[in-house]
Amino acid sequence: MSVALSRRQAFKVMVGLGGTVATGLLPKTAAAEEEHPAHPVAPADAIAMLYDSTVCTGCKACMPACNEANGLPADTLLSGGIWDMPTGLNAQTKNIIELYQDPKSDEFAFVKKQCMHCLDPACVTGCPFGSLKKSDWGAVTWNSSLCIGCRYCEVACPFEVPQFEWKSWNPQIVKCEFCYDQRLKKDLEPACTAACPTGAVIFGKRVDLLAKAKDRIATAPGKYFEERVYGEHEAGGTQVLYLSSVSFQKIGLPKLGTTSIGHYATKVTSHIYKWLSGPIAVSGVLGFFIRRNWNRHELERLEHEKQSGFPDQL
Repeated sequence: MSVALSRRQAFKVMVGLGGTVATGLLPKTAAAEEEHPAHPVAPADAIAMLYDSTVCTGCKACMPACNEANGLPADTLLSGGIWDMPTGLNAQTKNIIELYQDPKSDEFAFVKKQCMHCLDPACVTGCPFGSLKKSDWGAVTWNSSLCIGCRYCEVACPFEVPQFEWKSWNPQIVKCEFCYDQRLKKDLEPACTAACPTGAVIFGKRVDLLAKAKDRIATAPGKYFEERVYGEHEAGGTQVLYLSSVSFQKIGLPKLGTTSIGHYATKVTSHIYKWLSGPIAVSGVLGFFIRRNWNRHELERLEHEKQSGFPDQL
């Protein structure tokens, strides 16, 4: 059966769209800005991880533990199929230990990379179909049934965390989800924190871990970079917190302001829609008149067919 549209059918579709485009595109900007405050406050029961780079020995025990908990195969491409050797976060790696080393000095530090679970995640704000969401306790989770593979989350994330399964015929987004389904729902801590032999990364409530991090800074003056906790305020705050003896930027953590990315996004879109409100309103008015004129045209056509006995082939 043919599915080709006649000119009349195609025009009807365009007229129908024209009449509704104005109301469909105008957002509720006030509500959006309330949903994305500049400086979000973490709930009292928000979970978190605290990673102390000065305690990490680079053993990488957290990596196979993460793979096992999430059913991920080892990335053995560079090792010729022998051992897990990813070069960064990818479709097979949700958690990785990397090494920073200054070739001109003896300065070095390990760093753990995974999803930061922001208080107001840019990936959630950027996802058009809600496949990414902030779940119980603050874990940012991903729903495969809602994902269309647009990869907006990759573009939005300032930490470059979400990864795309390029090799799969049905690609998915891969990122740390705090072992939400695998362990948190069973009252178990994430696999990486459970496996760490030195306590370099620990799990608990965000408020408690912040207090612990600040206590470490207070008891060891000069040990930690800038004597502050990365993630307390960056991008509105994150639920993965860092302590380091070297610059956070040197170990790959971006320099960010204290305003949440989601708040920036709603500010930008509110201005865009404000500027577009005039043209959208005009298009709505035009759509109304086009629809009215088309209905009148249809009545005249039917009357003409009735009088002549021949159908109009417009």
